[in-house]
Amino acid sequence: MAPSFEDGNSVFEFVVRRGNGVKGLVDSGLSKVPEAYVQPPKERIDKENTVKHGLPPIDLSKLDGFGPDHDEVADQIVKAAETLGFFQVVNHGVPLHLLESLKDTAHYFFSLPPQRKAVYRSDVSPSPLVKYGSSFMPEKEKALEWKDYILMQYTNDDEALQHWPQEIKGVLLEYLRSSIGMVKKLLQVLLGNFGIKPDDPMIDVLIGKKMLSMNFYPACPNPDLTVGVGRHSDMGTLTVLLQDGIGGLYVKMEQDMDYGKKGDWIEIPPTPNALVINVGDMLQILSNGKYKSAEHRVRTTSTSSRVSIPIFTMPKETTKIVPLSQVVKKDGTALYREFVLIDYMKNFFGNAHEGKKSLDFAKINLT
Repeated sequence: MAPSFEDGNSVFEFVVRRGNGVKGLVDSGLSKVPEAYVQPPKERIDKENTVKHGLPPIDLSKLDGFGPDHDEVADQIVKAAETLGFFQVVNHGVPLHLLESLKDTAHYFFSLPPQRKAVYRSDVSPSPLVKYGSSFMPEKEKALEWKDYILMQYTNDDEALQHWPQEIKGVLLEYLRSSIGMVKKLLQVLLGNFGIKPDDPMIDVLIGKKMLSMNFYPACPNPDLTVGVGRHSDMGTLTVLLQDGIGGLYVKMEQDMDYGKKGDWIEIPPTPNALVINVGDMLQILSNGKYKSAEHRVRTTSTSSRVSIPIFTMPKETTKIVPLSQVVKKDGTALYREFVLIDYMKNFFGNAHEGKKSLDFAKINLT
């Protein structure tokens, strides 16, 4: 007989404190979503009232060299960052066999016994570089998110090989190494739009810190009542995301476009061999609001478990962040104040997901 999880405290104890995760709930024989995971109606994802993003992925191979193809692709990248804040890329330089290996490895890791994963819970993890958990900020959430994850901070290869979980460290390091060149190319285009040269050391500063995560969304008995991840934007510079073929990623439109209107939720459908790129809060602030950090969320499914593997790039914690002088000079007014990234991080990770509210930390009230 499956244990009872009607009581929120028992769910929290089983899932979070003991490290069984949402997968442990499902494996126990759960037939319906516990009340602790039931989202308020306004937070639920109605897939019937969403639009699929129909634009083709951007071919990054055309960025090599100069000429009309380069300029056309650069314009596509800039336009995507200025509007939706999300786009997909192909011919990105990450080996296609690696993308499949990453998905297989994620499924394997989360299939391990709970005690193997629970050793990395934040209160007992043998390394501050590795954290295993469930939901985003379970201590502060009104309703929990239907997700387990393992999060790794990257400092250098030696520390990653020493501290990251044995089962996943090799494939994740290869993923990071093969993705960083692409991230630099994208930043060269996005900052070049403001007159910043491709060899500017600022590009390395903006990706001075990297974090990688493997996310697992178990099949859910009542997907209409839950969310895999609630509404939020990423706090960093750029995020690289590998999603599997199941789908469930939705982005909120900040302005009217050909395929939808402001406030609509757009599904980012899985595209074979593609990676998803999204703008983070730091790039929105640096661009003085020109580029949009994308508010997004994830839906669960009743048919299959889903995995995704993001790389989060951002400046180091001690970096001072302020809108680029080149942009402010043109705009006439800075929309965001100067701050040190660690203070933004403390605010971001100290609260439950609530759309793009995290940006309020840096906004200047001009009224």
